[in-house]
Amino acid sequence: MPIKIPDTLPAFETLVNEGVRVMTETVAIRQDIRPLQIGLLNLMPNKIKTEVQFARLIGASPLQVELSLVRVGGHKAKNTSEDHLFSFYQTWEEVKHRKFDGFIITGAPVETLAYEEVTYWNEMQQIFDWTEINVHSTMNVCWGAMAAIYHFHKVPKHPLKQKAFGVYRHRNLAPSSIYLNGFSDDFQVPVSRWTEVRRADIEKVPDLKILMESDEMGVCLVHEERGNRLYMFNHVEYDSTSLADEYFRDVNAGVPIKMPHDYFPHNDDTLTPLNRWRSHAHLLFGNWINEMYQTTSYDLEEIGKDR
Repeated sequence: MPIKIPDTLPAFETLVNEGVRVMTETVAIRQDIRPLQIGLLNLMPNKIKTEVQFARLIGASPLQVELSLVRVGGHKAKNTSEDHLFSFYQTWEEVKHRKFDGFIITGAPVETLAYEEVTYWNEMQQIFDWTEINVHSTMNVCWGAMAAIYHFHKVPKHPLKQKAFGVYRHRNLAPSSIYLNGFSDDFQVPVSRWTEVRRADIEKVPDLKILMESDEMGVCLVHEERGNRLYMFNHVEYDSTSLADEYFRDVNAGVPIKMPHDYFPHNDDTLTPLNRWRSHAHLLFGNWINEMYQTTSYDLEEIGKDR
């Protein structure tokens, strides 16, 4: 089954052109099936690009998924038009009465700030608490993962001397995990962050299990069974050119930045980078959605009642 998104969402045409099966709202209402309800709390500056990245991975599932776009109400977006936000997004306040099978919380360009200094931190705390009883399974990404693991377990983030930036080899630490079904023992993941969470801090929390790790970049993916949460500290959802866009943005702005590690062929930034993580990104999201489908309640209103 394809992903269901608004017919006029800019991502619609992009996904169709890539061969992702997309269902119009008109067709969806004729099907007698309960689609999985997944919310995307989009905290990234370029919301349209982020919509495409996550919708691409969700839309590869054979299950019918209805994607709802959500934003924080206490923050004014600077890089996305008001028309786009008004047409396609709801604030968390507007959806907090709903139940979701899955909920994705993205990264945000605020990771060098203390959590309490983020202008919408109070709202984020409310959202994290809300997911415990209104969401069956949560996927927290990059800053969203760091913020969530801090909120629930006080696992701190640590500043890095220089930006972790590039494509790095990672190891599969839990081949029997349902979320790593089909994963290689060794695989590539894009990394782009100024802070890190450390294994020693995570190991202090018995409920947390590390699933992916890099010798150079540290912990990548953590699973929490009791809370039904995944914490992904890197960017498997990135496009082939996402790291290049960040690199050239900083170069053109005169911001000191090293070339992303093991990304451009022969370390030549005039050459087109190859995507070496796409298949594992699809595997991770496909496994997450499949496990969600296998374990969620058919009646959405039953979600969270067993916690």
